[in-house]
Amino acid sequence: MKRLYLISLLASIFCLLSFKAADSQSSIYDFKALSNEGEMVDFASYKGKVLVIVNTASKCGFTPQYDGLEELYQRYKDKGLVVIAFPCDQFGHQEPGSDEQIAEFCRMNHGVTFPLMSKIEVNGENAHPIFQWLKSQAGFAGFDLNHKLGKLMHKMLSSQDPDYAKNPDIKWNFTKFVISRDGTKVVRFEPTSEPEELSACIESML
Repeated sequence: MKRLYLISLLASIFCLLSFKAADSQSSIYDFKALSNEGEMVDFASYKGKVLVIVNTASKCGFTPQYDGLEELYQRYKDKGLVVIAFPCDQFGHQEPGSDEQIAEFCRMNHGVTFPLMSKIEVNGENAHPIFQWLKSQAGFAGFDLNHKLGKLMHKMLSSQDPDYAKNPDIKWNFTKFVISRDGTKVVRFEPTSEPEELSACIESML
C-alpha cells in the first residue's frame, strides 16, 4: 500500500513539474515544432524576427485569408517578418488532409511560400506547447461583429457556452498572433480580423 502511494505521489509530482515547465517558457524562442516536412524547427532560429503565427485549415470560410497572409509575408519579409502556419483539424474537421496534401493545397491554391508546420492541436490536453504559451500571453480578443462571419461565430459559440469569451482557448481557424522581435510581446487577432488588419501592429514591431 505504501509503495503504491509513493508511486502515485511521484507520478503526480512529475506531472505537475511537466506542466509548470511547459507553462514557464518566457519567450517564443524557447519552443520547437515539427515542420510540414517532418524536420524539427528550433524557434530560437527566428530571434530578431517579427512573427505571425496562425492556426489554419483548408476547408474553412476563413481559408481565403491564406492569400492575405502571403501578401503580408511578401510585403514585410525583407524587413524581418516571418509568417508561420500551423494546420489544425479541431474545428469542424476542416483540415482532414495529410501534411503533404496541405502543403500542395497551399501552394496550388494560394501561392503560399511562408513556412508551414506539421498539423497540430491547439486546444485541450494535447494542445501544442506553442499554442499553450500563446493563449497564456493573449486571451480572446473578441469577434468583429461587422465581419460577414462575426455574428455567426458569436451565435454558434455562445449557444455552446454562454461564457466562451472568458476563456483564452482558440475559437476557430485563422486565429492570428503577432510576436515582437524579442519574442515576448504577443498581440492576438481573431479569425474575423483580416490579415491586412495586422499591418499596423506588424509595422510597429518591425
